[in-house]
Amino acid sequence: MTTVRVNQKGASRAASGHPWIFRSDVTDSAGASAGETVHVAGPRGRLVGTAHYSTTSQIALRLLDTRAVSFDRDFLRGRITAAAAFRDRHVRDTSAYRLLYSEADLLPGLIADRYGDSISVQFLNQGMDAAAGMIADVIEELFHPQAIVARNDAAVRAQEALPREKKVLRGSLPERVTVSMNGLIWRCDLLEGQKTGIFLDQRENYVAAAEVARGDALDCFTSTGGFALHMARRCVRVEAVDSSAAALETARANREANGIGNVEFREADVFNLLAGYAAGQRRFDTIVLDPPAFAKSRGAVEGALRGYREINRRAIEILRPGGVLITNSCSHHVHEAMLLEAIAQASLDAGRMVRVLSRRTQAADHPIVLTIPETHYLKCLILEVA
Repeated sequence: MTTVRVNQKGASRAASGHPWIFRSDVTDSAGASAGETVHVAGPRGRLVGTAHYSTTSQIALRLLDTRAVSFDRDFLRGRITAAAAFRDRHVRDTSAYRLLYSEADLLPGLIADRYGDSISVQFLNQGMDAAAGMIADVIEELFHPQAIVARNDAAVRAQEALPREKKVLRGSLPERVTVSMNGLIWRCDLLEGQKTGIFLDQRENYVAAAEVARGDALDCFTSTGGFALHMARRCVRVEAVDSSAAALETARANREANGIGNVEFREADVFNLLAGYAAGQRRFDTIVLDPPAFAKSRGAVEGALRGYREINRRAIEILRPGGVLITNSCSHHVHEAMLLEAIAQASLDAGRMVRVLSRRTQAADHPIVLTIPETHYLKCLILEVA
């Protein structure tokens, strides 16, 4: 096996529990090819571990293990079985969940989400992409899915010089896959839907939001109706808004599948909608803000914080006294403290006091590893506006 050498900085990063080694810390790539499984050695020749090598990404090495191992079927079988056992221990009341979460399951660059009898997979680096066939074989052996879908349309693949594509790898995929989540039925489009089908990381937050929701509710950036349909059981009415006609079509199908009659879906720009409601003195008892990531890089954080401040101010202004704001950020680069400060400033701008009821994060099937801060990206704050 090829041995790639790294400097002390790279070796120390690995020793600190982080699996990424950057290209600037590689001192000798030894001619390693795209996606090759390599041994990694420090400046004195000491083994750092086994990794996948990328010829194009600034993350040149993604460690698979701190030992010398073979990246083969037995290795994959062991890692995937362990990941499935973790979900068996911690996932409840759903047939849709994240089965493999990349670095958090010691398989950097590999995502797999289970939707009932189908599994949607993302191969996000050269190493995992090169092993796609072997990975599909092991998934098929362990879980016997009706279909395995490759959702290789993530933008990060461009950094690995990999094409963006969507296709069925194995089996037969229906146009819509039906799953259950928190006692509700969901229709999922695994080829064209958001992320790998639907948003799974908010599953536990949907339940928490439903527990505090009441009265007239507004769900902004509803996508396929996650927050809205969960809150319907507690609210008089729910208005759910998104700019995607395709997502709203699925949301309406989910509403009908569950026989819910008090949720109205609207296609609109959320920023303009909130401004119009403020001008028209429209008021709500519960508002959800679940926007897409405003900051996809460190350089975008300042602008993102302005966006979070503005959108939260607009929501705070149209909440009745005692109203509940469930506000979210899925931007990894925006830490919780930054988000709290932006909302604090929004509350001052609006002249309203805001109390924190709950500070939450992504569901347990998206585990956060303490030595890998990138695994923590979702912030969900449940607030009361006085």
